Amino acid sequence: MQRYKIIHRTYYNYAQQVTLGAHYMRLRPREDHELRIESFTLKVSPTANLLWHRDIEGNSVGIATFALPTSQLAIESEVIIQQHNEAPLDFIVASYAIAYPFVYQADDEILLSPYKVLPKLETCQIINKWVANFWQANETIQTYSLLQRLASYIYQTMAYQMREEPGVQTAQKTLACSTGSCRDFALLFMQAARCLGLASRFVSGYLYAPLMSDEVGTTHAWAEVYLPGAGWKGFDPTIGKIVGSDHIAVAVARLPESVPPISGLFSGTGDSSLDVGVWVSPC
Repeated sequence: MQRYKIIHRTYYNYAQQVTLGAHYMRLRPREDHELRIESFTLKVSPTANLLWHRDIEGNSVGIATFALPTSQLAIESEVIIQQHNEAPLDFIVASYAIAYPFVYQADDEILLSPYKVLPKLETCQIINKWVANFWQANETIQTYSLLQRLASYIYQTMAYQMREEPGVQTAQKTLACSTGSCRDFALLFMQAARCLGLASRFVSGYLYAPLMSDEVGTTHAWAEVYLPGAGWKGFDPTIGKIVGSDHIAVAVARLPESVPPISGLFSGTGDSSLDVGVWVSPC
């Protein structure tokens, strides 16, 4: 078991006072049999009325509403978690899904269909042609090995580039440029898995990187694929590996744009700026 402390600070600064609309915060990690939260604190300034709920994916979402205008919005969260996912390969895939290709069972197909929605036809054609670089349609392979090969190929052939602008670039652009951020690589992996007929979803969270634990970091993103018998298993194409104890999931979604850590609106005039810092360290 590994304990981590995660500090996430977000500051919105406005040139003039503004009126804040509701802000939605996805900052509390997803608890399950592999991850336990010891403590979680959230500070919001100016003072806000805060309500929590779980969305349709089971993500914890805090909704902050404000009564007074302000020139700065500060949101600071600190969480200590216990991570028990120290043997990420310790799982058993159902016998019918060990080798790829396979077909999901009918009952699973109903629930998984939203996570199998294909991108546009042109994107599918480009991705299928690209997949042929590391897997041929007449090749029988273990399902896990194919997914690991996909994650490794993205890691080996593309250059990571931190992008400050919001949003996720298309898989077509990532393939054309051979560069992207973690969220761009996660989307490419996710759409490639769907083109292979596998259910996949986007994950937003944190990554403990030992060499950068003392530096200001950012949130991280990867993808999960549903493997019968094993459940949702994460793959991180930014590092080319299966997700392990260094990954802390916060939110999952069918679409990557659905789970930004913080989202909201304000009304007012003047410029605004954003400052974000994330620190993940063992404790």
